[in-house]
Amino acid sequence: MLIGLFFFFTSASQVYAVCPLCTIAVGAGLGVSRWLGIDDTVTGIWIGGIIFSSGLWLADWLEKKKWRVPYKKIVSIILFFLFVIPPLYWGNMIGLPENTLWGTDKILLGTLAGSTLFLIGVWLDQFLRATNKGKVYMFYQKVIIPVLLLSLASFVFYRITS
Repeated sequence: MLIGLFFFFTSASQVYAVCPLCTIAVGAGLGVSRWLGIDDTVTGIWIGGIIFSSGLWLADWLEKKKWRVPYKKIVSIILFFLFVIPPLYWGNMIGLPENTLWGTDKILLGTLAGSTLFLIGVWLDQFLRATNKGKVYMFYQKVIIPVLLLSLASFVFYRITS
């Protein structure tokens, strides 16, 4: 099995806009924050990050398959929001009057903040590559920047809500 995993990771031909490793990192952050009982705003940040990451990942997959979907990235991100937010509402996790910060549901606030910061992280990665002739400044830059932004926002909201 280890040989198979080694072959899988060493034979990757191309990394797409937002790689699966980043999605896994965001998902792990979400699971850990829930397990630790951290405030829903912080959990929402990671929900927003994983929604955005998954949407970009789907858009890249659609592009690779050469499927004709107009506005692939926007459609994919909206699709993932629809996969996540309504079930949270129907499960009575969103919309609780006592679970708000600044008059906004904590999970929704965190989700919007996380999505925005993930987008900024993607743009920052692209900007840094453009300033360095298309090359990264550090290994895993594409992963580190969005996860770092989500982590910093998590710390800020943790301090605000604790």
